[in-house]
Amino acid sequence: MEPQHLRDLYDRQLRREARPDGPGCRVERVGPVVRQTGPAHAWNGVLWSGLDAPGADAAIAGQIDHYRAAGLAFEWKLYGHDGPADLADRLIAAGFTAEEPETLMAAEAAALPGDVPLPEGVELRAVTDEAGVRQVVEVHERAFGTDSSHIGRQLLDRLAADPDTVTAVVALAAGEPVSAARLELCPGTDFAGLWGGGTVEAWRGRGLYRALVAYRARIAAARGHRYVQVDAADTSRPILQRLGFLTLSTTTPYTYTP
Repeated sequence: MEPQHLRDLYDRQLRREARPDGPGCRVERVGPVVRQTGPAHAWNGVLWSGLDAPGADAAIAGQIDHYRAAGLAFEWKLYGHDGPADLADRLIAAGFTAEEPETLMAAEAAALPGDVPLPEGVELRAVTDEAGVRQVVEVHERAFGTDSSHIGRQLLDRLAADPDTVTAVVALAAGEPVSAARLELCPGTDFAGLWGGGTVEAWRGRGLYRALVAYRARIAAARGHRYVQVDAADTSRPILQRLGFLTLSTTTPYTYTP
């Protein structure tokens, strides 16, 4: 795998040719911008832009106007290789707030470790119903300290409307949810996305994160996706590197609230 080739493939399949990622969502290309618009609990924002310096500010203003008219907060998902070089500064000047940067990484799904031993007394369970979704949300909120109710609504929407495009897994220790993660499958593309991997503090460092990566990679490969990709936080990046993931770029969410 060549990182440049993978990055170009990722940009084309998941950004420029993106498909809606949930019911009620639509993806539009408006000039040099690809964006998704959906319900308030969905992900709303700019997926890709091919901007130059002369047109950047007008394009930014156009997206603000679009989401403001819809009454939606939104995200401009900025990648380190996007242009122009000062796009981040232009977003800040327009009123966006930068969140924590992450590292875009990818690996061949079939080449990842196929089986990671679990700690004694821990089992992995596929999430198929509302009770399982509640456990995913519980883990996310305990692991990250954030309100994750919107993740639960998105997951329930996808499981009900298009279950072949998403799966989730929860790790249970004596019946208590202690780790969880999601896999988003993108039909017609080479990629599946690893999202939301989190472990409650008392269970970190015991291999659960690696086990959830392996579990999801097996599903991705079985469903015909060659690669798995992840927006990795600083805590996850070293683990993923050891598993064989390559760094493709950085990605930073810039958020705007009307």
